[in-house]
Amino acid sequence: MQFRLDDDQLAMRDAVRAFCADHFPLDDLAAREGKPTDAALWPALAELGVLGLLLDEGEPGSEPGSGLGLVEAAIAFEQLGAHLAGGPVLWSTLAAPFVDRVAEGSVRVAGVAIDGPATGRATGTATGPTTGPTTGSLVVEHGDECDVLLVAYDDRLDVCPRAEVAASVAGTPLDPLTPVAVLPDIPAATVVGDAPEAGRLRLRGEILSAAALVGVAQGALDVARDYALEREQFGVAIGSFQAIKHMLADMYVRVELARAAAYAAAAVATDPRAGDPQRAASAAKLLAGEAGIANGRAAVQVLGGMGFTWDMLPHYFLKRAWVLENQFGTASSHAARLGAAVGSEVAAS
Repeated sequence: MQFRLDDDQLAMRDAVRAFCADHFPLDDLAAREGKPTDAALWPALAELGVLGLLLDEGEPGSEPGSGLGLVEAAIAFEQLGAHLAGGPVLWSTLAAPFVDRVAEGSVRVAGVAIDGPATGRATGTATGPTTGPTTGSLVVEHGDECDVLLVAYDDRLDVCPRAEVAASVAGTPLDPLTPVAVLPDIPAATVVGDAPEAGRLRLRGEILSAAALVGVAQGALDVARDYALEREQFGVAIGSFQAIKHMLADMYVRVELARAAAYAAAAVATDPRAGDPQRAASAAKLLAGEAGIANGRAAVQVLGGMGFTWDMLPHYFLKRAWVLENQFGTASSHAARLGAAVGSEVAAS
């Protein structure tokens, strides 16, 4: 099967890339550390169409033709990942079909996925009763810059109002561009989605976080390549050294493999007749996570002594890869899921 981006998809990719270059420049990352993303960017993201990419026609808040689809969302999130975009863009995009006014840029949504059912809490329909809080701390990325919090269990989706999230305290982030808030309890919430909808959101989250990781891996490769072409040693660019060539080649292969898996997962999820969506998503998340982390480390190594300092870009890419790798299942959990699927096939054959 051949998979090529059409003209409209290429135009959208270029538009998102240009937007990110203007609003999330990589040459000014230090100024963004520990600071919330400018709220004025949200209407701009909405106008660009990113926040409404997953809206299906007929869903609340959607307009005819407003939602492009998961493949287009994967294309957009690859560019957002490559530019280390800030703010709860991923969860806002995932939440748009369930929370009003997200697609128009009026509401920002932070989120967290909790493995397992909503144990000990009242179940309800998608029209949703309010449920009481459950004991147990909750770490939320971008918790201080959201309007609502979306909690995704295996069997349902809950939305918590901003007043409940305001009780959080600042946590210590893995990525200085991704501030976290810690809630003492899982707050009271309204049920907005049932088990199938929760599964759909989590599948999309796996695919889009994989696409963002592809962008991170590509960004790390770009930084390492540019440095290797500019830095001279013994009168020649270090990119001419065989050891550096091999490192850059390995980085390139990891990016292309992960990109193919992420786009394939988005296509399969859009049309399940092409394969198993869950298996495709797990493969994409596994390969993209490995590519993001390995390329971040390789970029640090290519830049040598400079690469280990916080003034250089590689550590930002590496830390963002750590954050994304822990969203919607780690590499080890997806590897275990794939192994179980293969084992089931062998046992049935």
